Amino acid sequence: LCKLAGVFHLFVFHQPFRIPMAKRLIAIWGLCTLLAIALAVPMRDNRFEFAEQIHVAIGDADDQYVVSFVSNSASSLEIHYGMHRLPLTHTAKGDVVQYQQGGYTSGFIHHITLTGIKPSSNVYFQVRFANQHSEVLSFKSVPAVGPASRTVLSIIGDLGQTSDSYRTVMHTLDDKDHHATIIAGDLSYADGYQPRWDSWGKMMQPLASAWPLMVAPGNHEIEHDDESGREFVAYQHRFRMPSASSGSEAGNLWYSFDIGSAHIIMLSSYSDFHKGSEQFAWLGKDLLSVDRSVTPWLIVVLHAPWYNSNTAHHNEGEEVQMKEAMEPMLFKAGVNFVFAGHVHAYERCFATYGNSTNPRGPTYINIGDGGNREGIAAAYLEPAPVWSAVRGPAFGHGKLDLVNSTHAQWTWHKNDMPEWKVADDLWVVRSQ
Repeated sequence: LCKLAGVFHLFVFHQPFRIPMAKRLIAIWGLCTLLAIALAVPMRDNRFEFAEQIHVAIGDADDQYVVSFVSNSASSLEIHYGMHRLPLTHTAKGDVVQYQQGGYTSGFIHHITLTGIKPSSNVYFQVRFANQHSEVLSFKSVPAVGPASRTVLSIIGDLGQTSDSYRTVMHTLDDKDHHATIIAGDLSYADGYQPRWDSWGKMMQPLASAWPLMVAPGNHEIEHDDESGREFVAYQHRFRMPSASSGSEAGNLWYSFDIGSAHIIMLSSYSDFHKGSEQFAWLGKDLLSVDRSVTPWLIVVLHAPWYNSNTAHHNEGEEVQMKEAMEPMLFKAGVNFVFAGHVHAYERCFATYGNSTNPRGPTYINIGDGGNREGIAAAYLEPAPVWSAVRGPAFGHGKLDLVNSTHAQWTWHKNDMPEWKVADDLWVVRSQ
């Protein structure tokens, strides 16, 4: 447009052309018309498809879900949705965000909230604008909040986007018996190279558009921008977690949500967690708000593990200090499970508190074995601490089946075995 304006300026006003004023005015009118047409055409970014990297998250209310995706269009796109493939009887619009970092400009990231969704339902949806549309996709909404709801969670850490990562995703996708996927930090391993977020989003779409995807931040999400000093820029823009409903003002860094019989708390190992911090105060309030008669299972997800007998990332500051600040609160509240990543291997602990086994303490599970490019952390401390129950240096993922209000089954599934085959199996009985 700037070049076009320059040509017109030369043609209309440069004296050697000696054009009559009437013709100059006609030329100006023509230029204005072209500019008006150009401005009426929606902004496009041809690096991206009309709708790609589609993923679904649980929203701020029990009947709400957020569909997020990247588009080549800055227009306010619509999602048409319904309980049947056709017709799609409901329509929703949302907001559009975009970010820049390290010379990269993201596509147009859309977050659209669907309302009126019933529990345990198939929801069909399609992105539309004018004569463009995506394919019709569907996701399964989560069970109703309540103690009688069987709730099944697929849990992954440190996923990345290698062939092992893809195998983890396919294993999880092949297991139709789950209600949501949780990632305990270190998602794309973009590490400042922003196009990796786009390739990771494409890899995740088959799974993340079919069941809700809930995420916690890891160290690879920090992506410190040296010029602006900003952190977690891509992570905060690309996802829309239910922070508002849980009283969090930290966006996707820390928040909580209910799903079936569980209340799940997502924490940030790389934000201030000390006593007196915003995150510490928020956690105390959130724990006090939990009604165990409604959500009997209480689960915490973070990235840097508090109990870790692997030589990798052993006793790092974020682990030791966060544990010192927050472990007493979790124990007092009767948290049942604490899931972490960071260490690229599997480890399950006994119920533990204060570095000793304690039947009233949470079961700590490190599940940072999703498949990232840094490889397996195969070396463990010997002898194993008294609180360490099972250790496994292999890629895989875990599955938590909250069967009812008192009984839960945890299974670990290795990538080098069929999905149905279990490498670790634990039943937990919750005391009333």
